[in-house]
Amino acid sequence: MQNDPFPSINETIGARVGAARKELGLTLSQLSAQCLLSESFLSRLERGQASASIANLLQICAALQFDISELFVGLQGNGLKTRIAVHRESDRDLAVVETTGYRWRCVGGGNLQDDMEVFYLVFPKDERMESFVSHPGQEHCFVISGEVIFEVADESHHLGAGDGIYIDSVLPHRARNCGSSVAHVLMTVSASNNTQAAFDWWRPAHRVTKRPALRAGKGGNADE
Repeated sequence: MQNDPFPSINETIGARVGAARKELGLTLSQLSAQCLLSESFLSRLERGQASASIANLLQICAALQFDISELFVGLQGNGLKTRIAVHRESDRDLAVVETTGYRWRCVGGGNLQDDMEVFYLVFPKDERMESFVSHPGQEHCFVISGEVIFEVADESHHLGAGDGIYIDSVLPHRARNCGSSVAHVLMTVSASNNTQAAFDWWRPAHRVTKRPALRAGKGGNADE
């Protein structure tokens, strides 16, 4: 097992999450259903055996009616920035976005002082999300395999394997699989500052917006 250079941080945060959950009388299963994170992940988190991104902690704290700042009281700031993190192909645990079947996992960044997060996304065939989101920061999506339509503002862009798109995340956006098979995407997200987590169309968000069908842009066909 790889040594964690900041074990006290994971243990402290996990203990505080566990205490808040128990104070509300919630089981791990109930918390899992409310914050859309796996029960096994939450269990490891509470035992100090897993790290959570700021975005995940915001989801957990929203479900627990708990101020996220309380999780970090007394912790040293240098432990809240990723120093070195290796992700293996064997790390296959993917979170599932409820009602869509979309799957994702963080493969880099996401700690309090990190400037970006990197995600591996899996888009199932014939599934889509209805909501657009807008948030501070920028993001880049690179299609590893399959075909994906990225809808940004009033345009849509059809991307295939090897294509990518870089956007200002404040523009309303979402994405969907438009091919005949599962699509795989690597996404890099940067926040406008280190205090704002970047929720997106594939990860549960508290504030989303609905938009009408889009006109076609230079990158692809209009959404139907």
